[in-house]
Amino acid sequence: MITVYSDDHVLHDGKAELHDGKLVESFEMPRRAALVLARVREVGLGPVVPPDALGLDPVRRVHADDFVDFLGEAWDAWVAEHGEYDALPFTWLAPGMRRIRPEHIDGQLGYYAFDAGTPITAGTFRAATASAAVAATGARLIAEGERVAFALCRPPGHHAGRAFYGGYCFFNNAAVAAQALRDRGAARVAVLDIDYHHGNGTQDIFYDRGDVLFVSLHADPLHEYPYFLGHADETGMGAGEGATANYPLPFGTGFAAWAEELDHALRRVADFGAEALVVSLGVDTFKGDPISRFTLDSPDFVAIGQKLAGLRLPTLIVMEGGYAVEAIGLNAVNVLQGFEATL
Repeated sequence: MITVYSDDHVLHDGKAELHDGKLVESFEMPRRAALVLARVREVGLGPVVPPDALGLDPVRRVHADDFVDFLGEAWDAWVAEHGEYDALPFTWLAPGMRRIRPEHIDGQLGYYAFDAGTPITAGTFRAATASAAVAATGARLIAEGERVAFALCRPPGHHAGRAFYGGYCFFNNAAVAAQALRDRGAARVAVLDIDYHHGNGTQDIFYDRGDVLFVSLHADPLHEYPYFLGHADETGMGAGEGATANYPLPFGTGFAAWAEELDHALRRVADFGAEALVVSLGVDTFKGDPISRFTLDSPDFVAIGQKLAGLRLPTLIVMEGGYAVEAIGLNAVNVLQGFEATL
């Protein structure tokens, strides 16, 4: 299995996030990707290759131009106003307010961000652009005949919508990959999100499209972040009606119940007739993860990989969440090895 990886991810290294009413060290840190890469190499999974030089073209295929431009300019605007500490919003749009884009950086942060846990730093834009290129390169490999590939993306992406960011995500890597597969000839593509948190950004991007199926297993948004999308009655709109499926699950969900819902999700993918599959792989369903409340164990991730491979689809696995740092390499690579063992 080929792994696509860029060292540029280290350029994004937030000092802090707002969590439980306190500024704390960021859970999303460069060490996450380093440990996954170390495990990939330790088990001899296959070659590790850099991404193609793609610029912003793949990003603009799924994100609004004004949003992309904002992320490219935000750090300089923030430094000019406040200095070189991480840029975080402190005010947001709410129902009843007018959606007029402010000219001041503080207002722009609140216009595009949906949380205070996703700092913009000096290297964020370059890191996020490289992460999207990792995903797009993985999509190229799949389109050119690879049965499976791993896009080791950081920052993650599934919380980034067409014109919003949050949840540690800036550009939506899985959406970039799905669109790249469509652009390379796949008539229908499925995105399966198995992160603990709902992929609200991916749903936003594809909600009115019938050519990309979005299916997500996640903690119930009535009780868990990101709260405002991910309910079972959200099924798409317009041309996308029926092309979104959400499987919200309660706190304490273990592997048996989780795997049963995964089987339902896999049937949805099979019934859709997808020609390629993009998996948003979050391993924050792990029982030791500090910001989740599911109870999957490390061997369960091998079984997940086996189930994914059972679809017999060309598959790009895109790295998303997972914050039990010492276990992230084992858990992520267990999925990859489980997949390969079933080929």
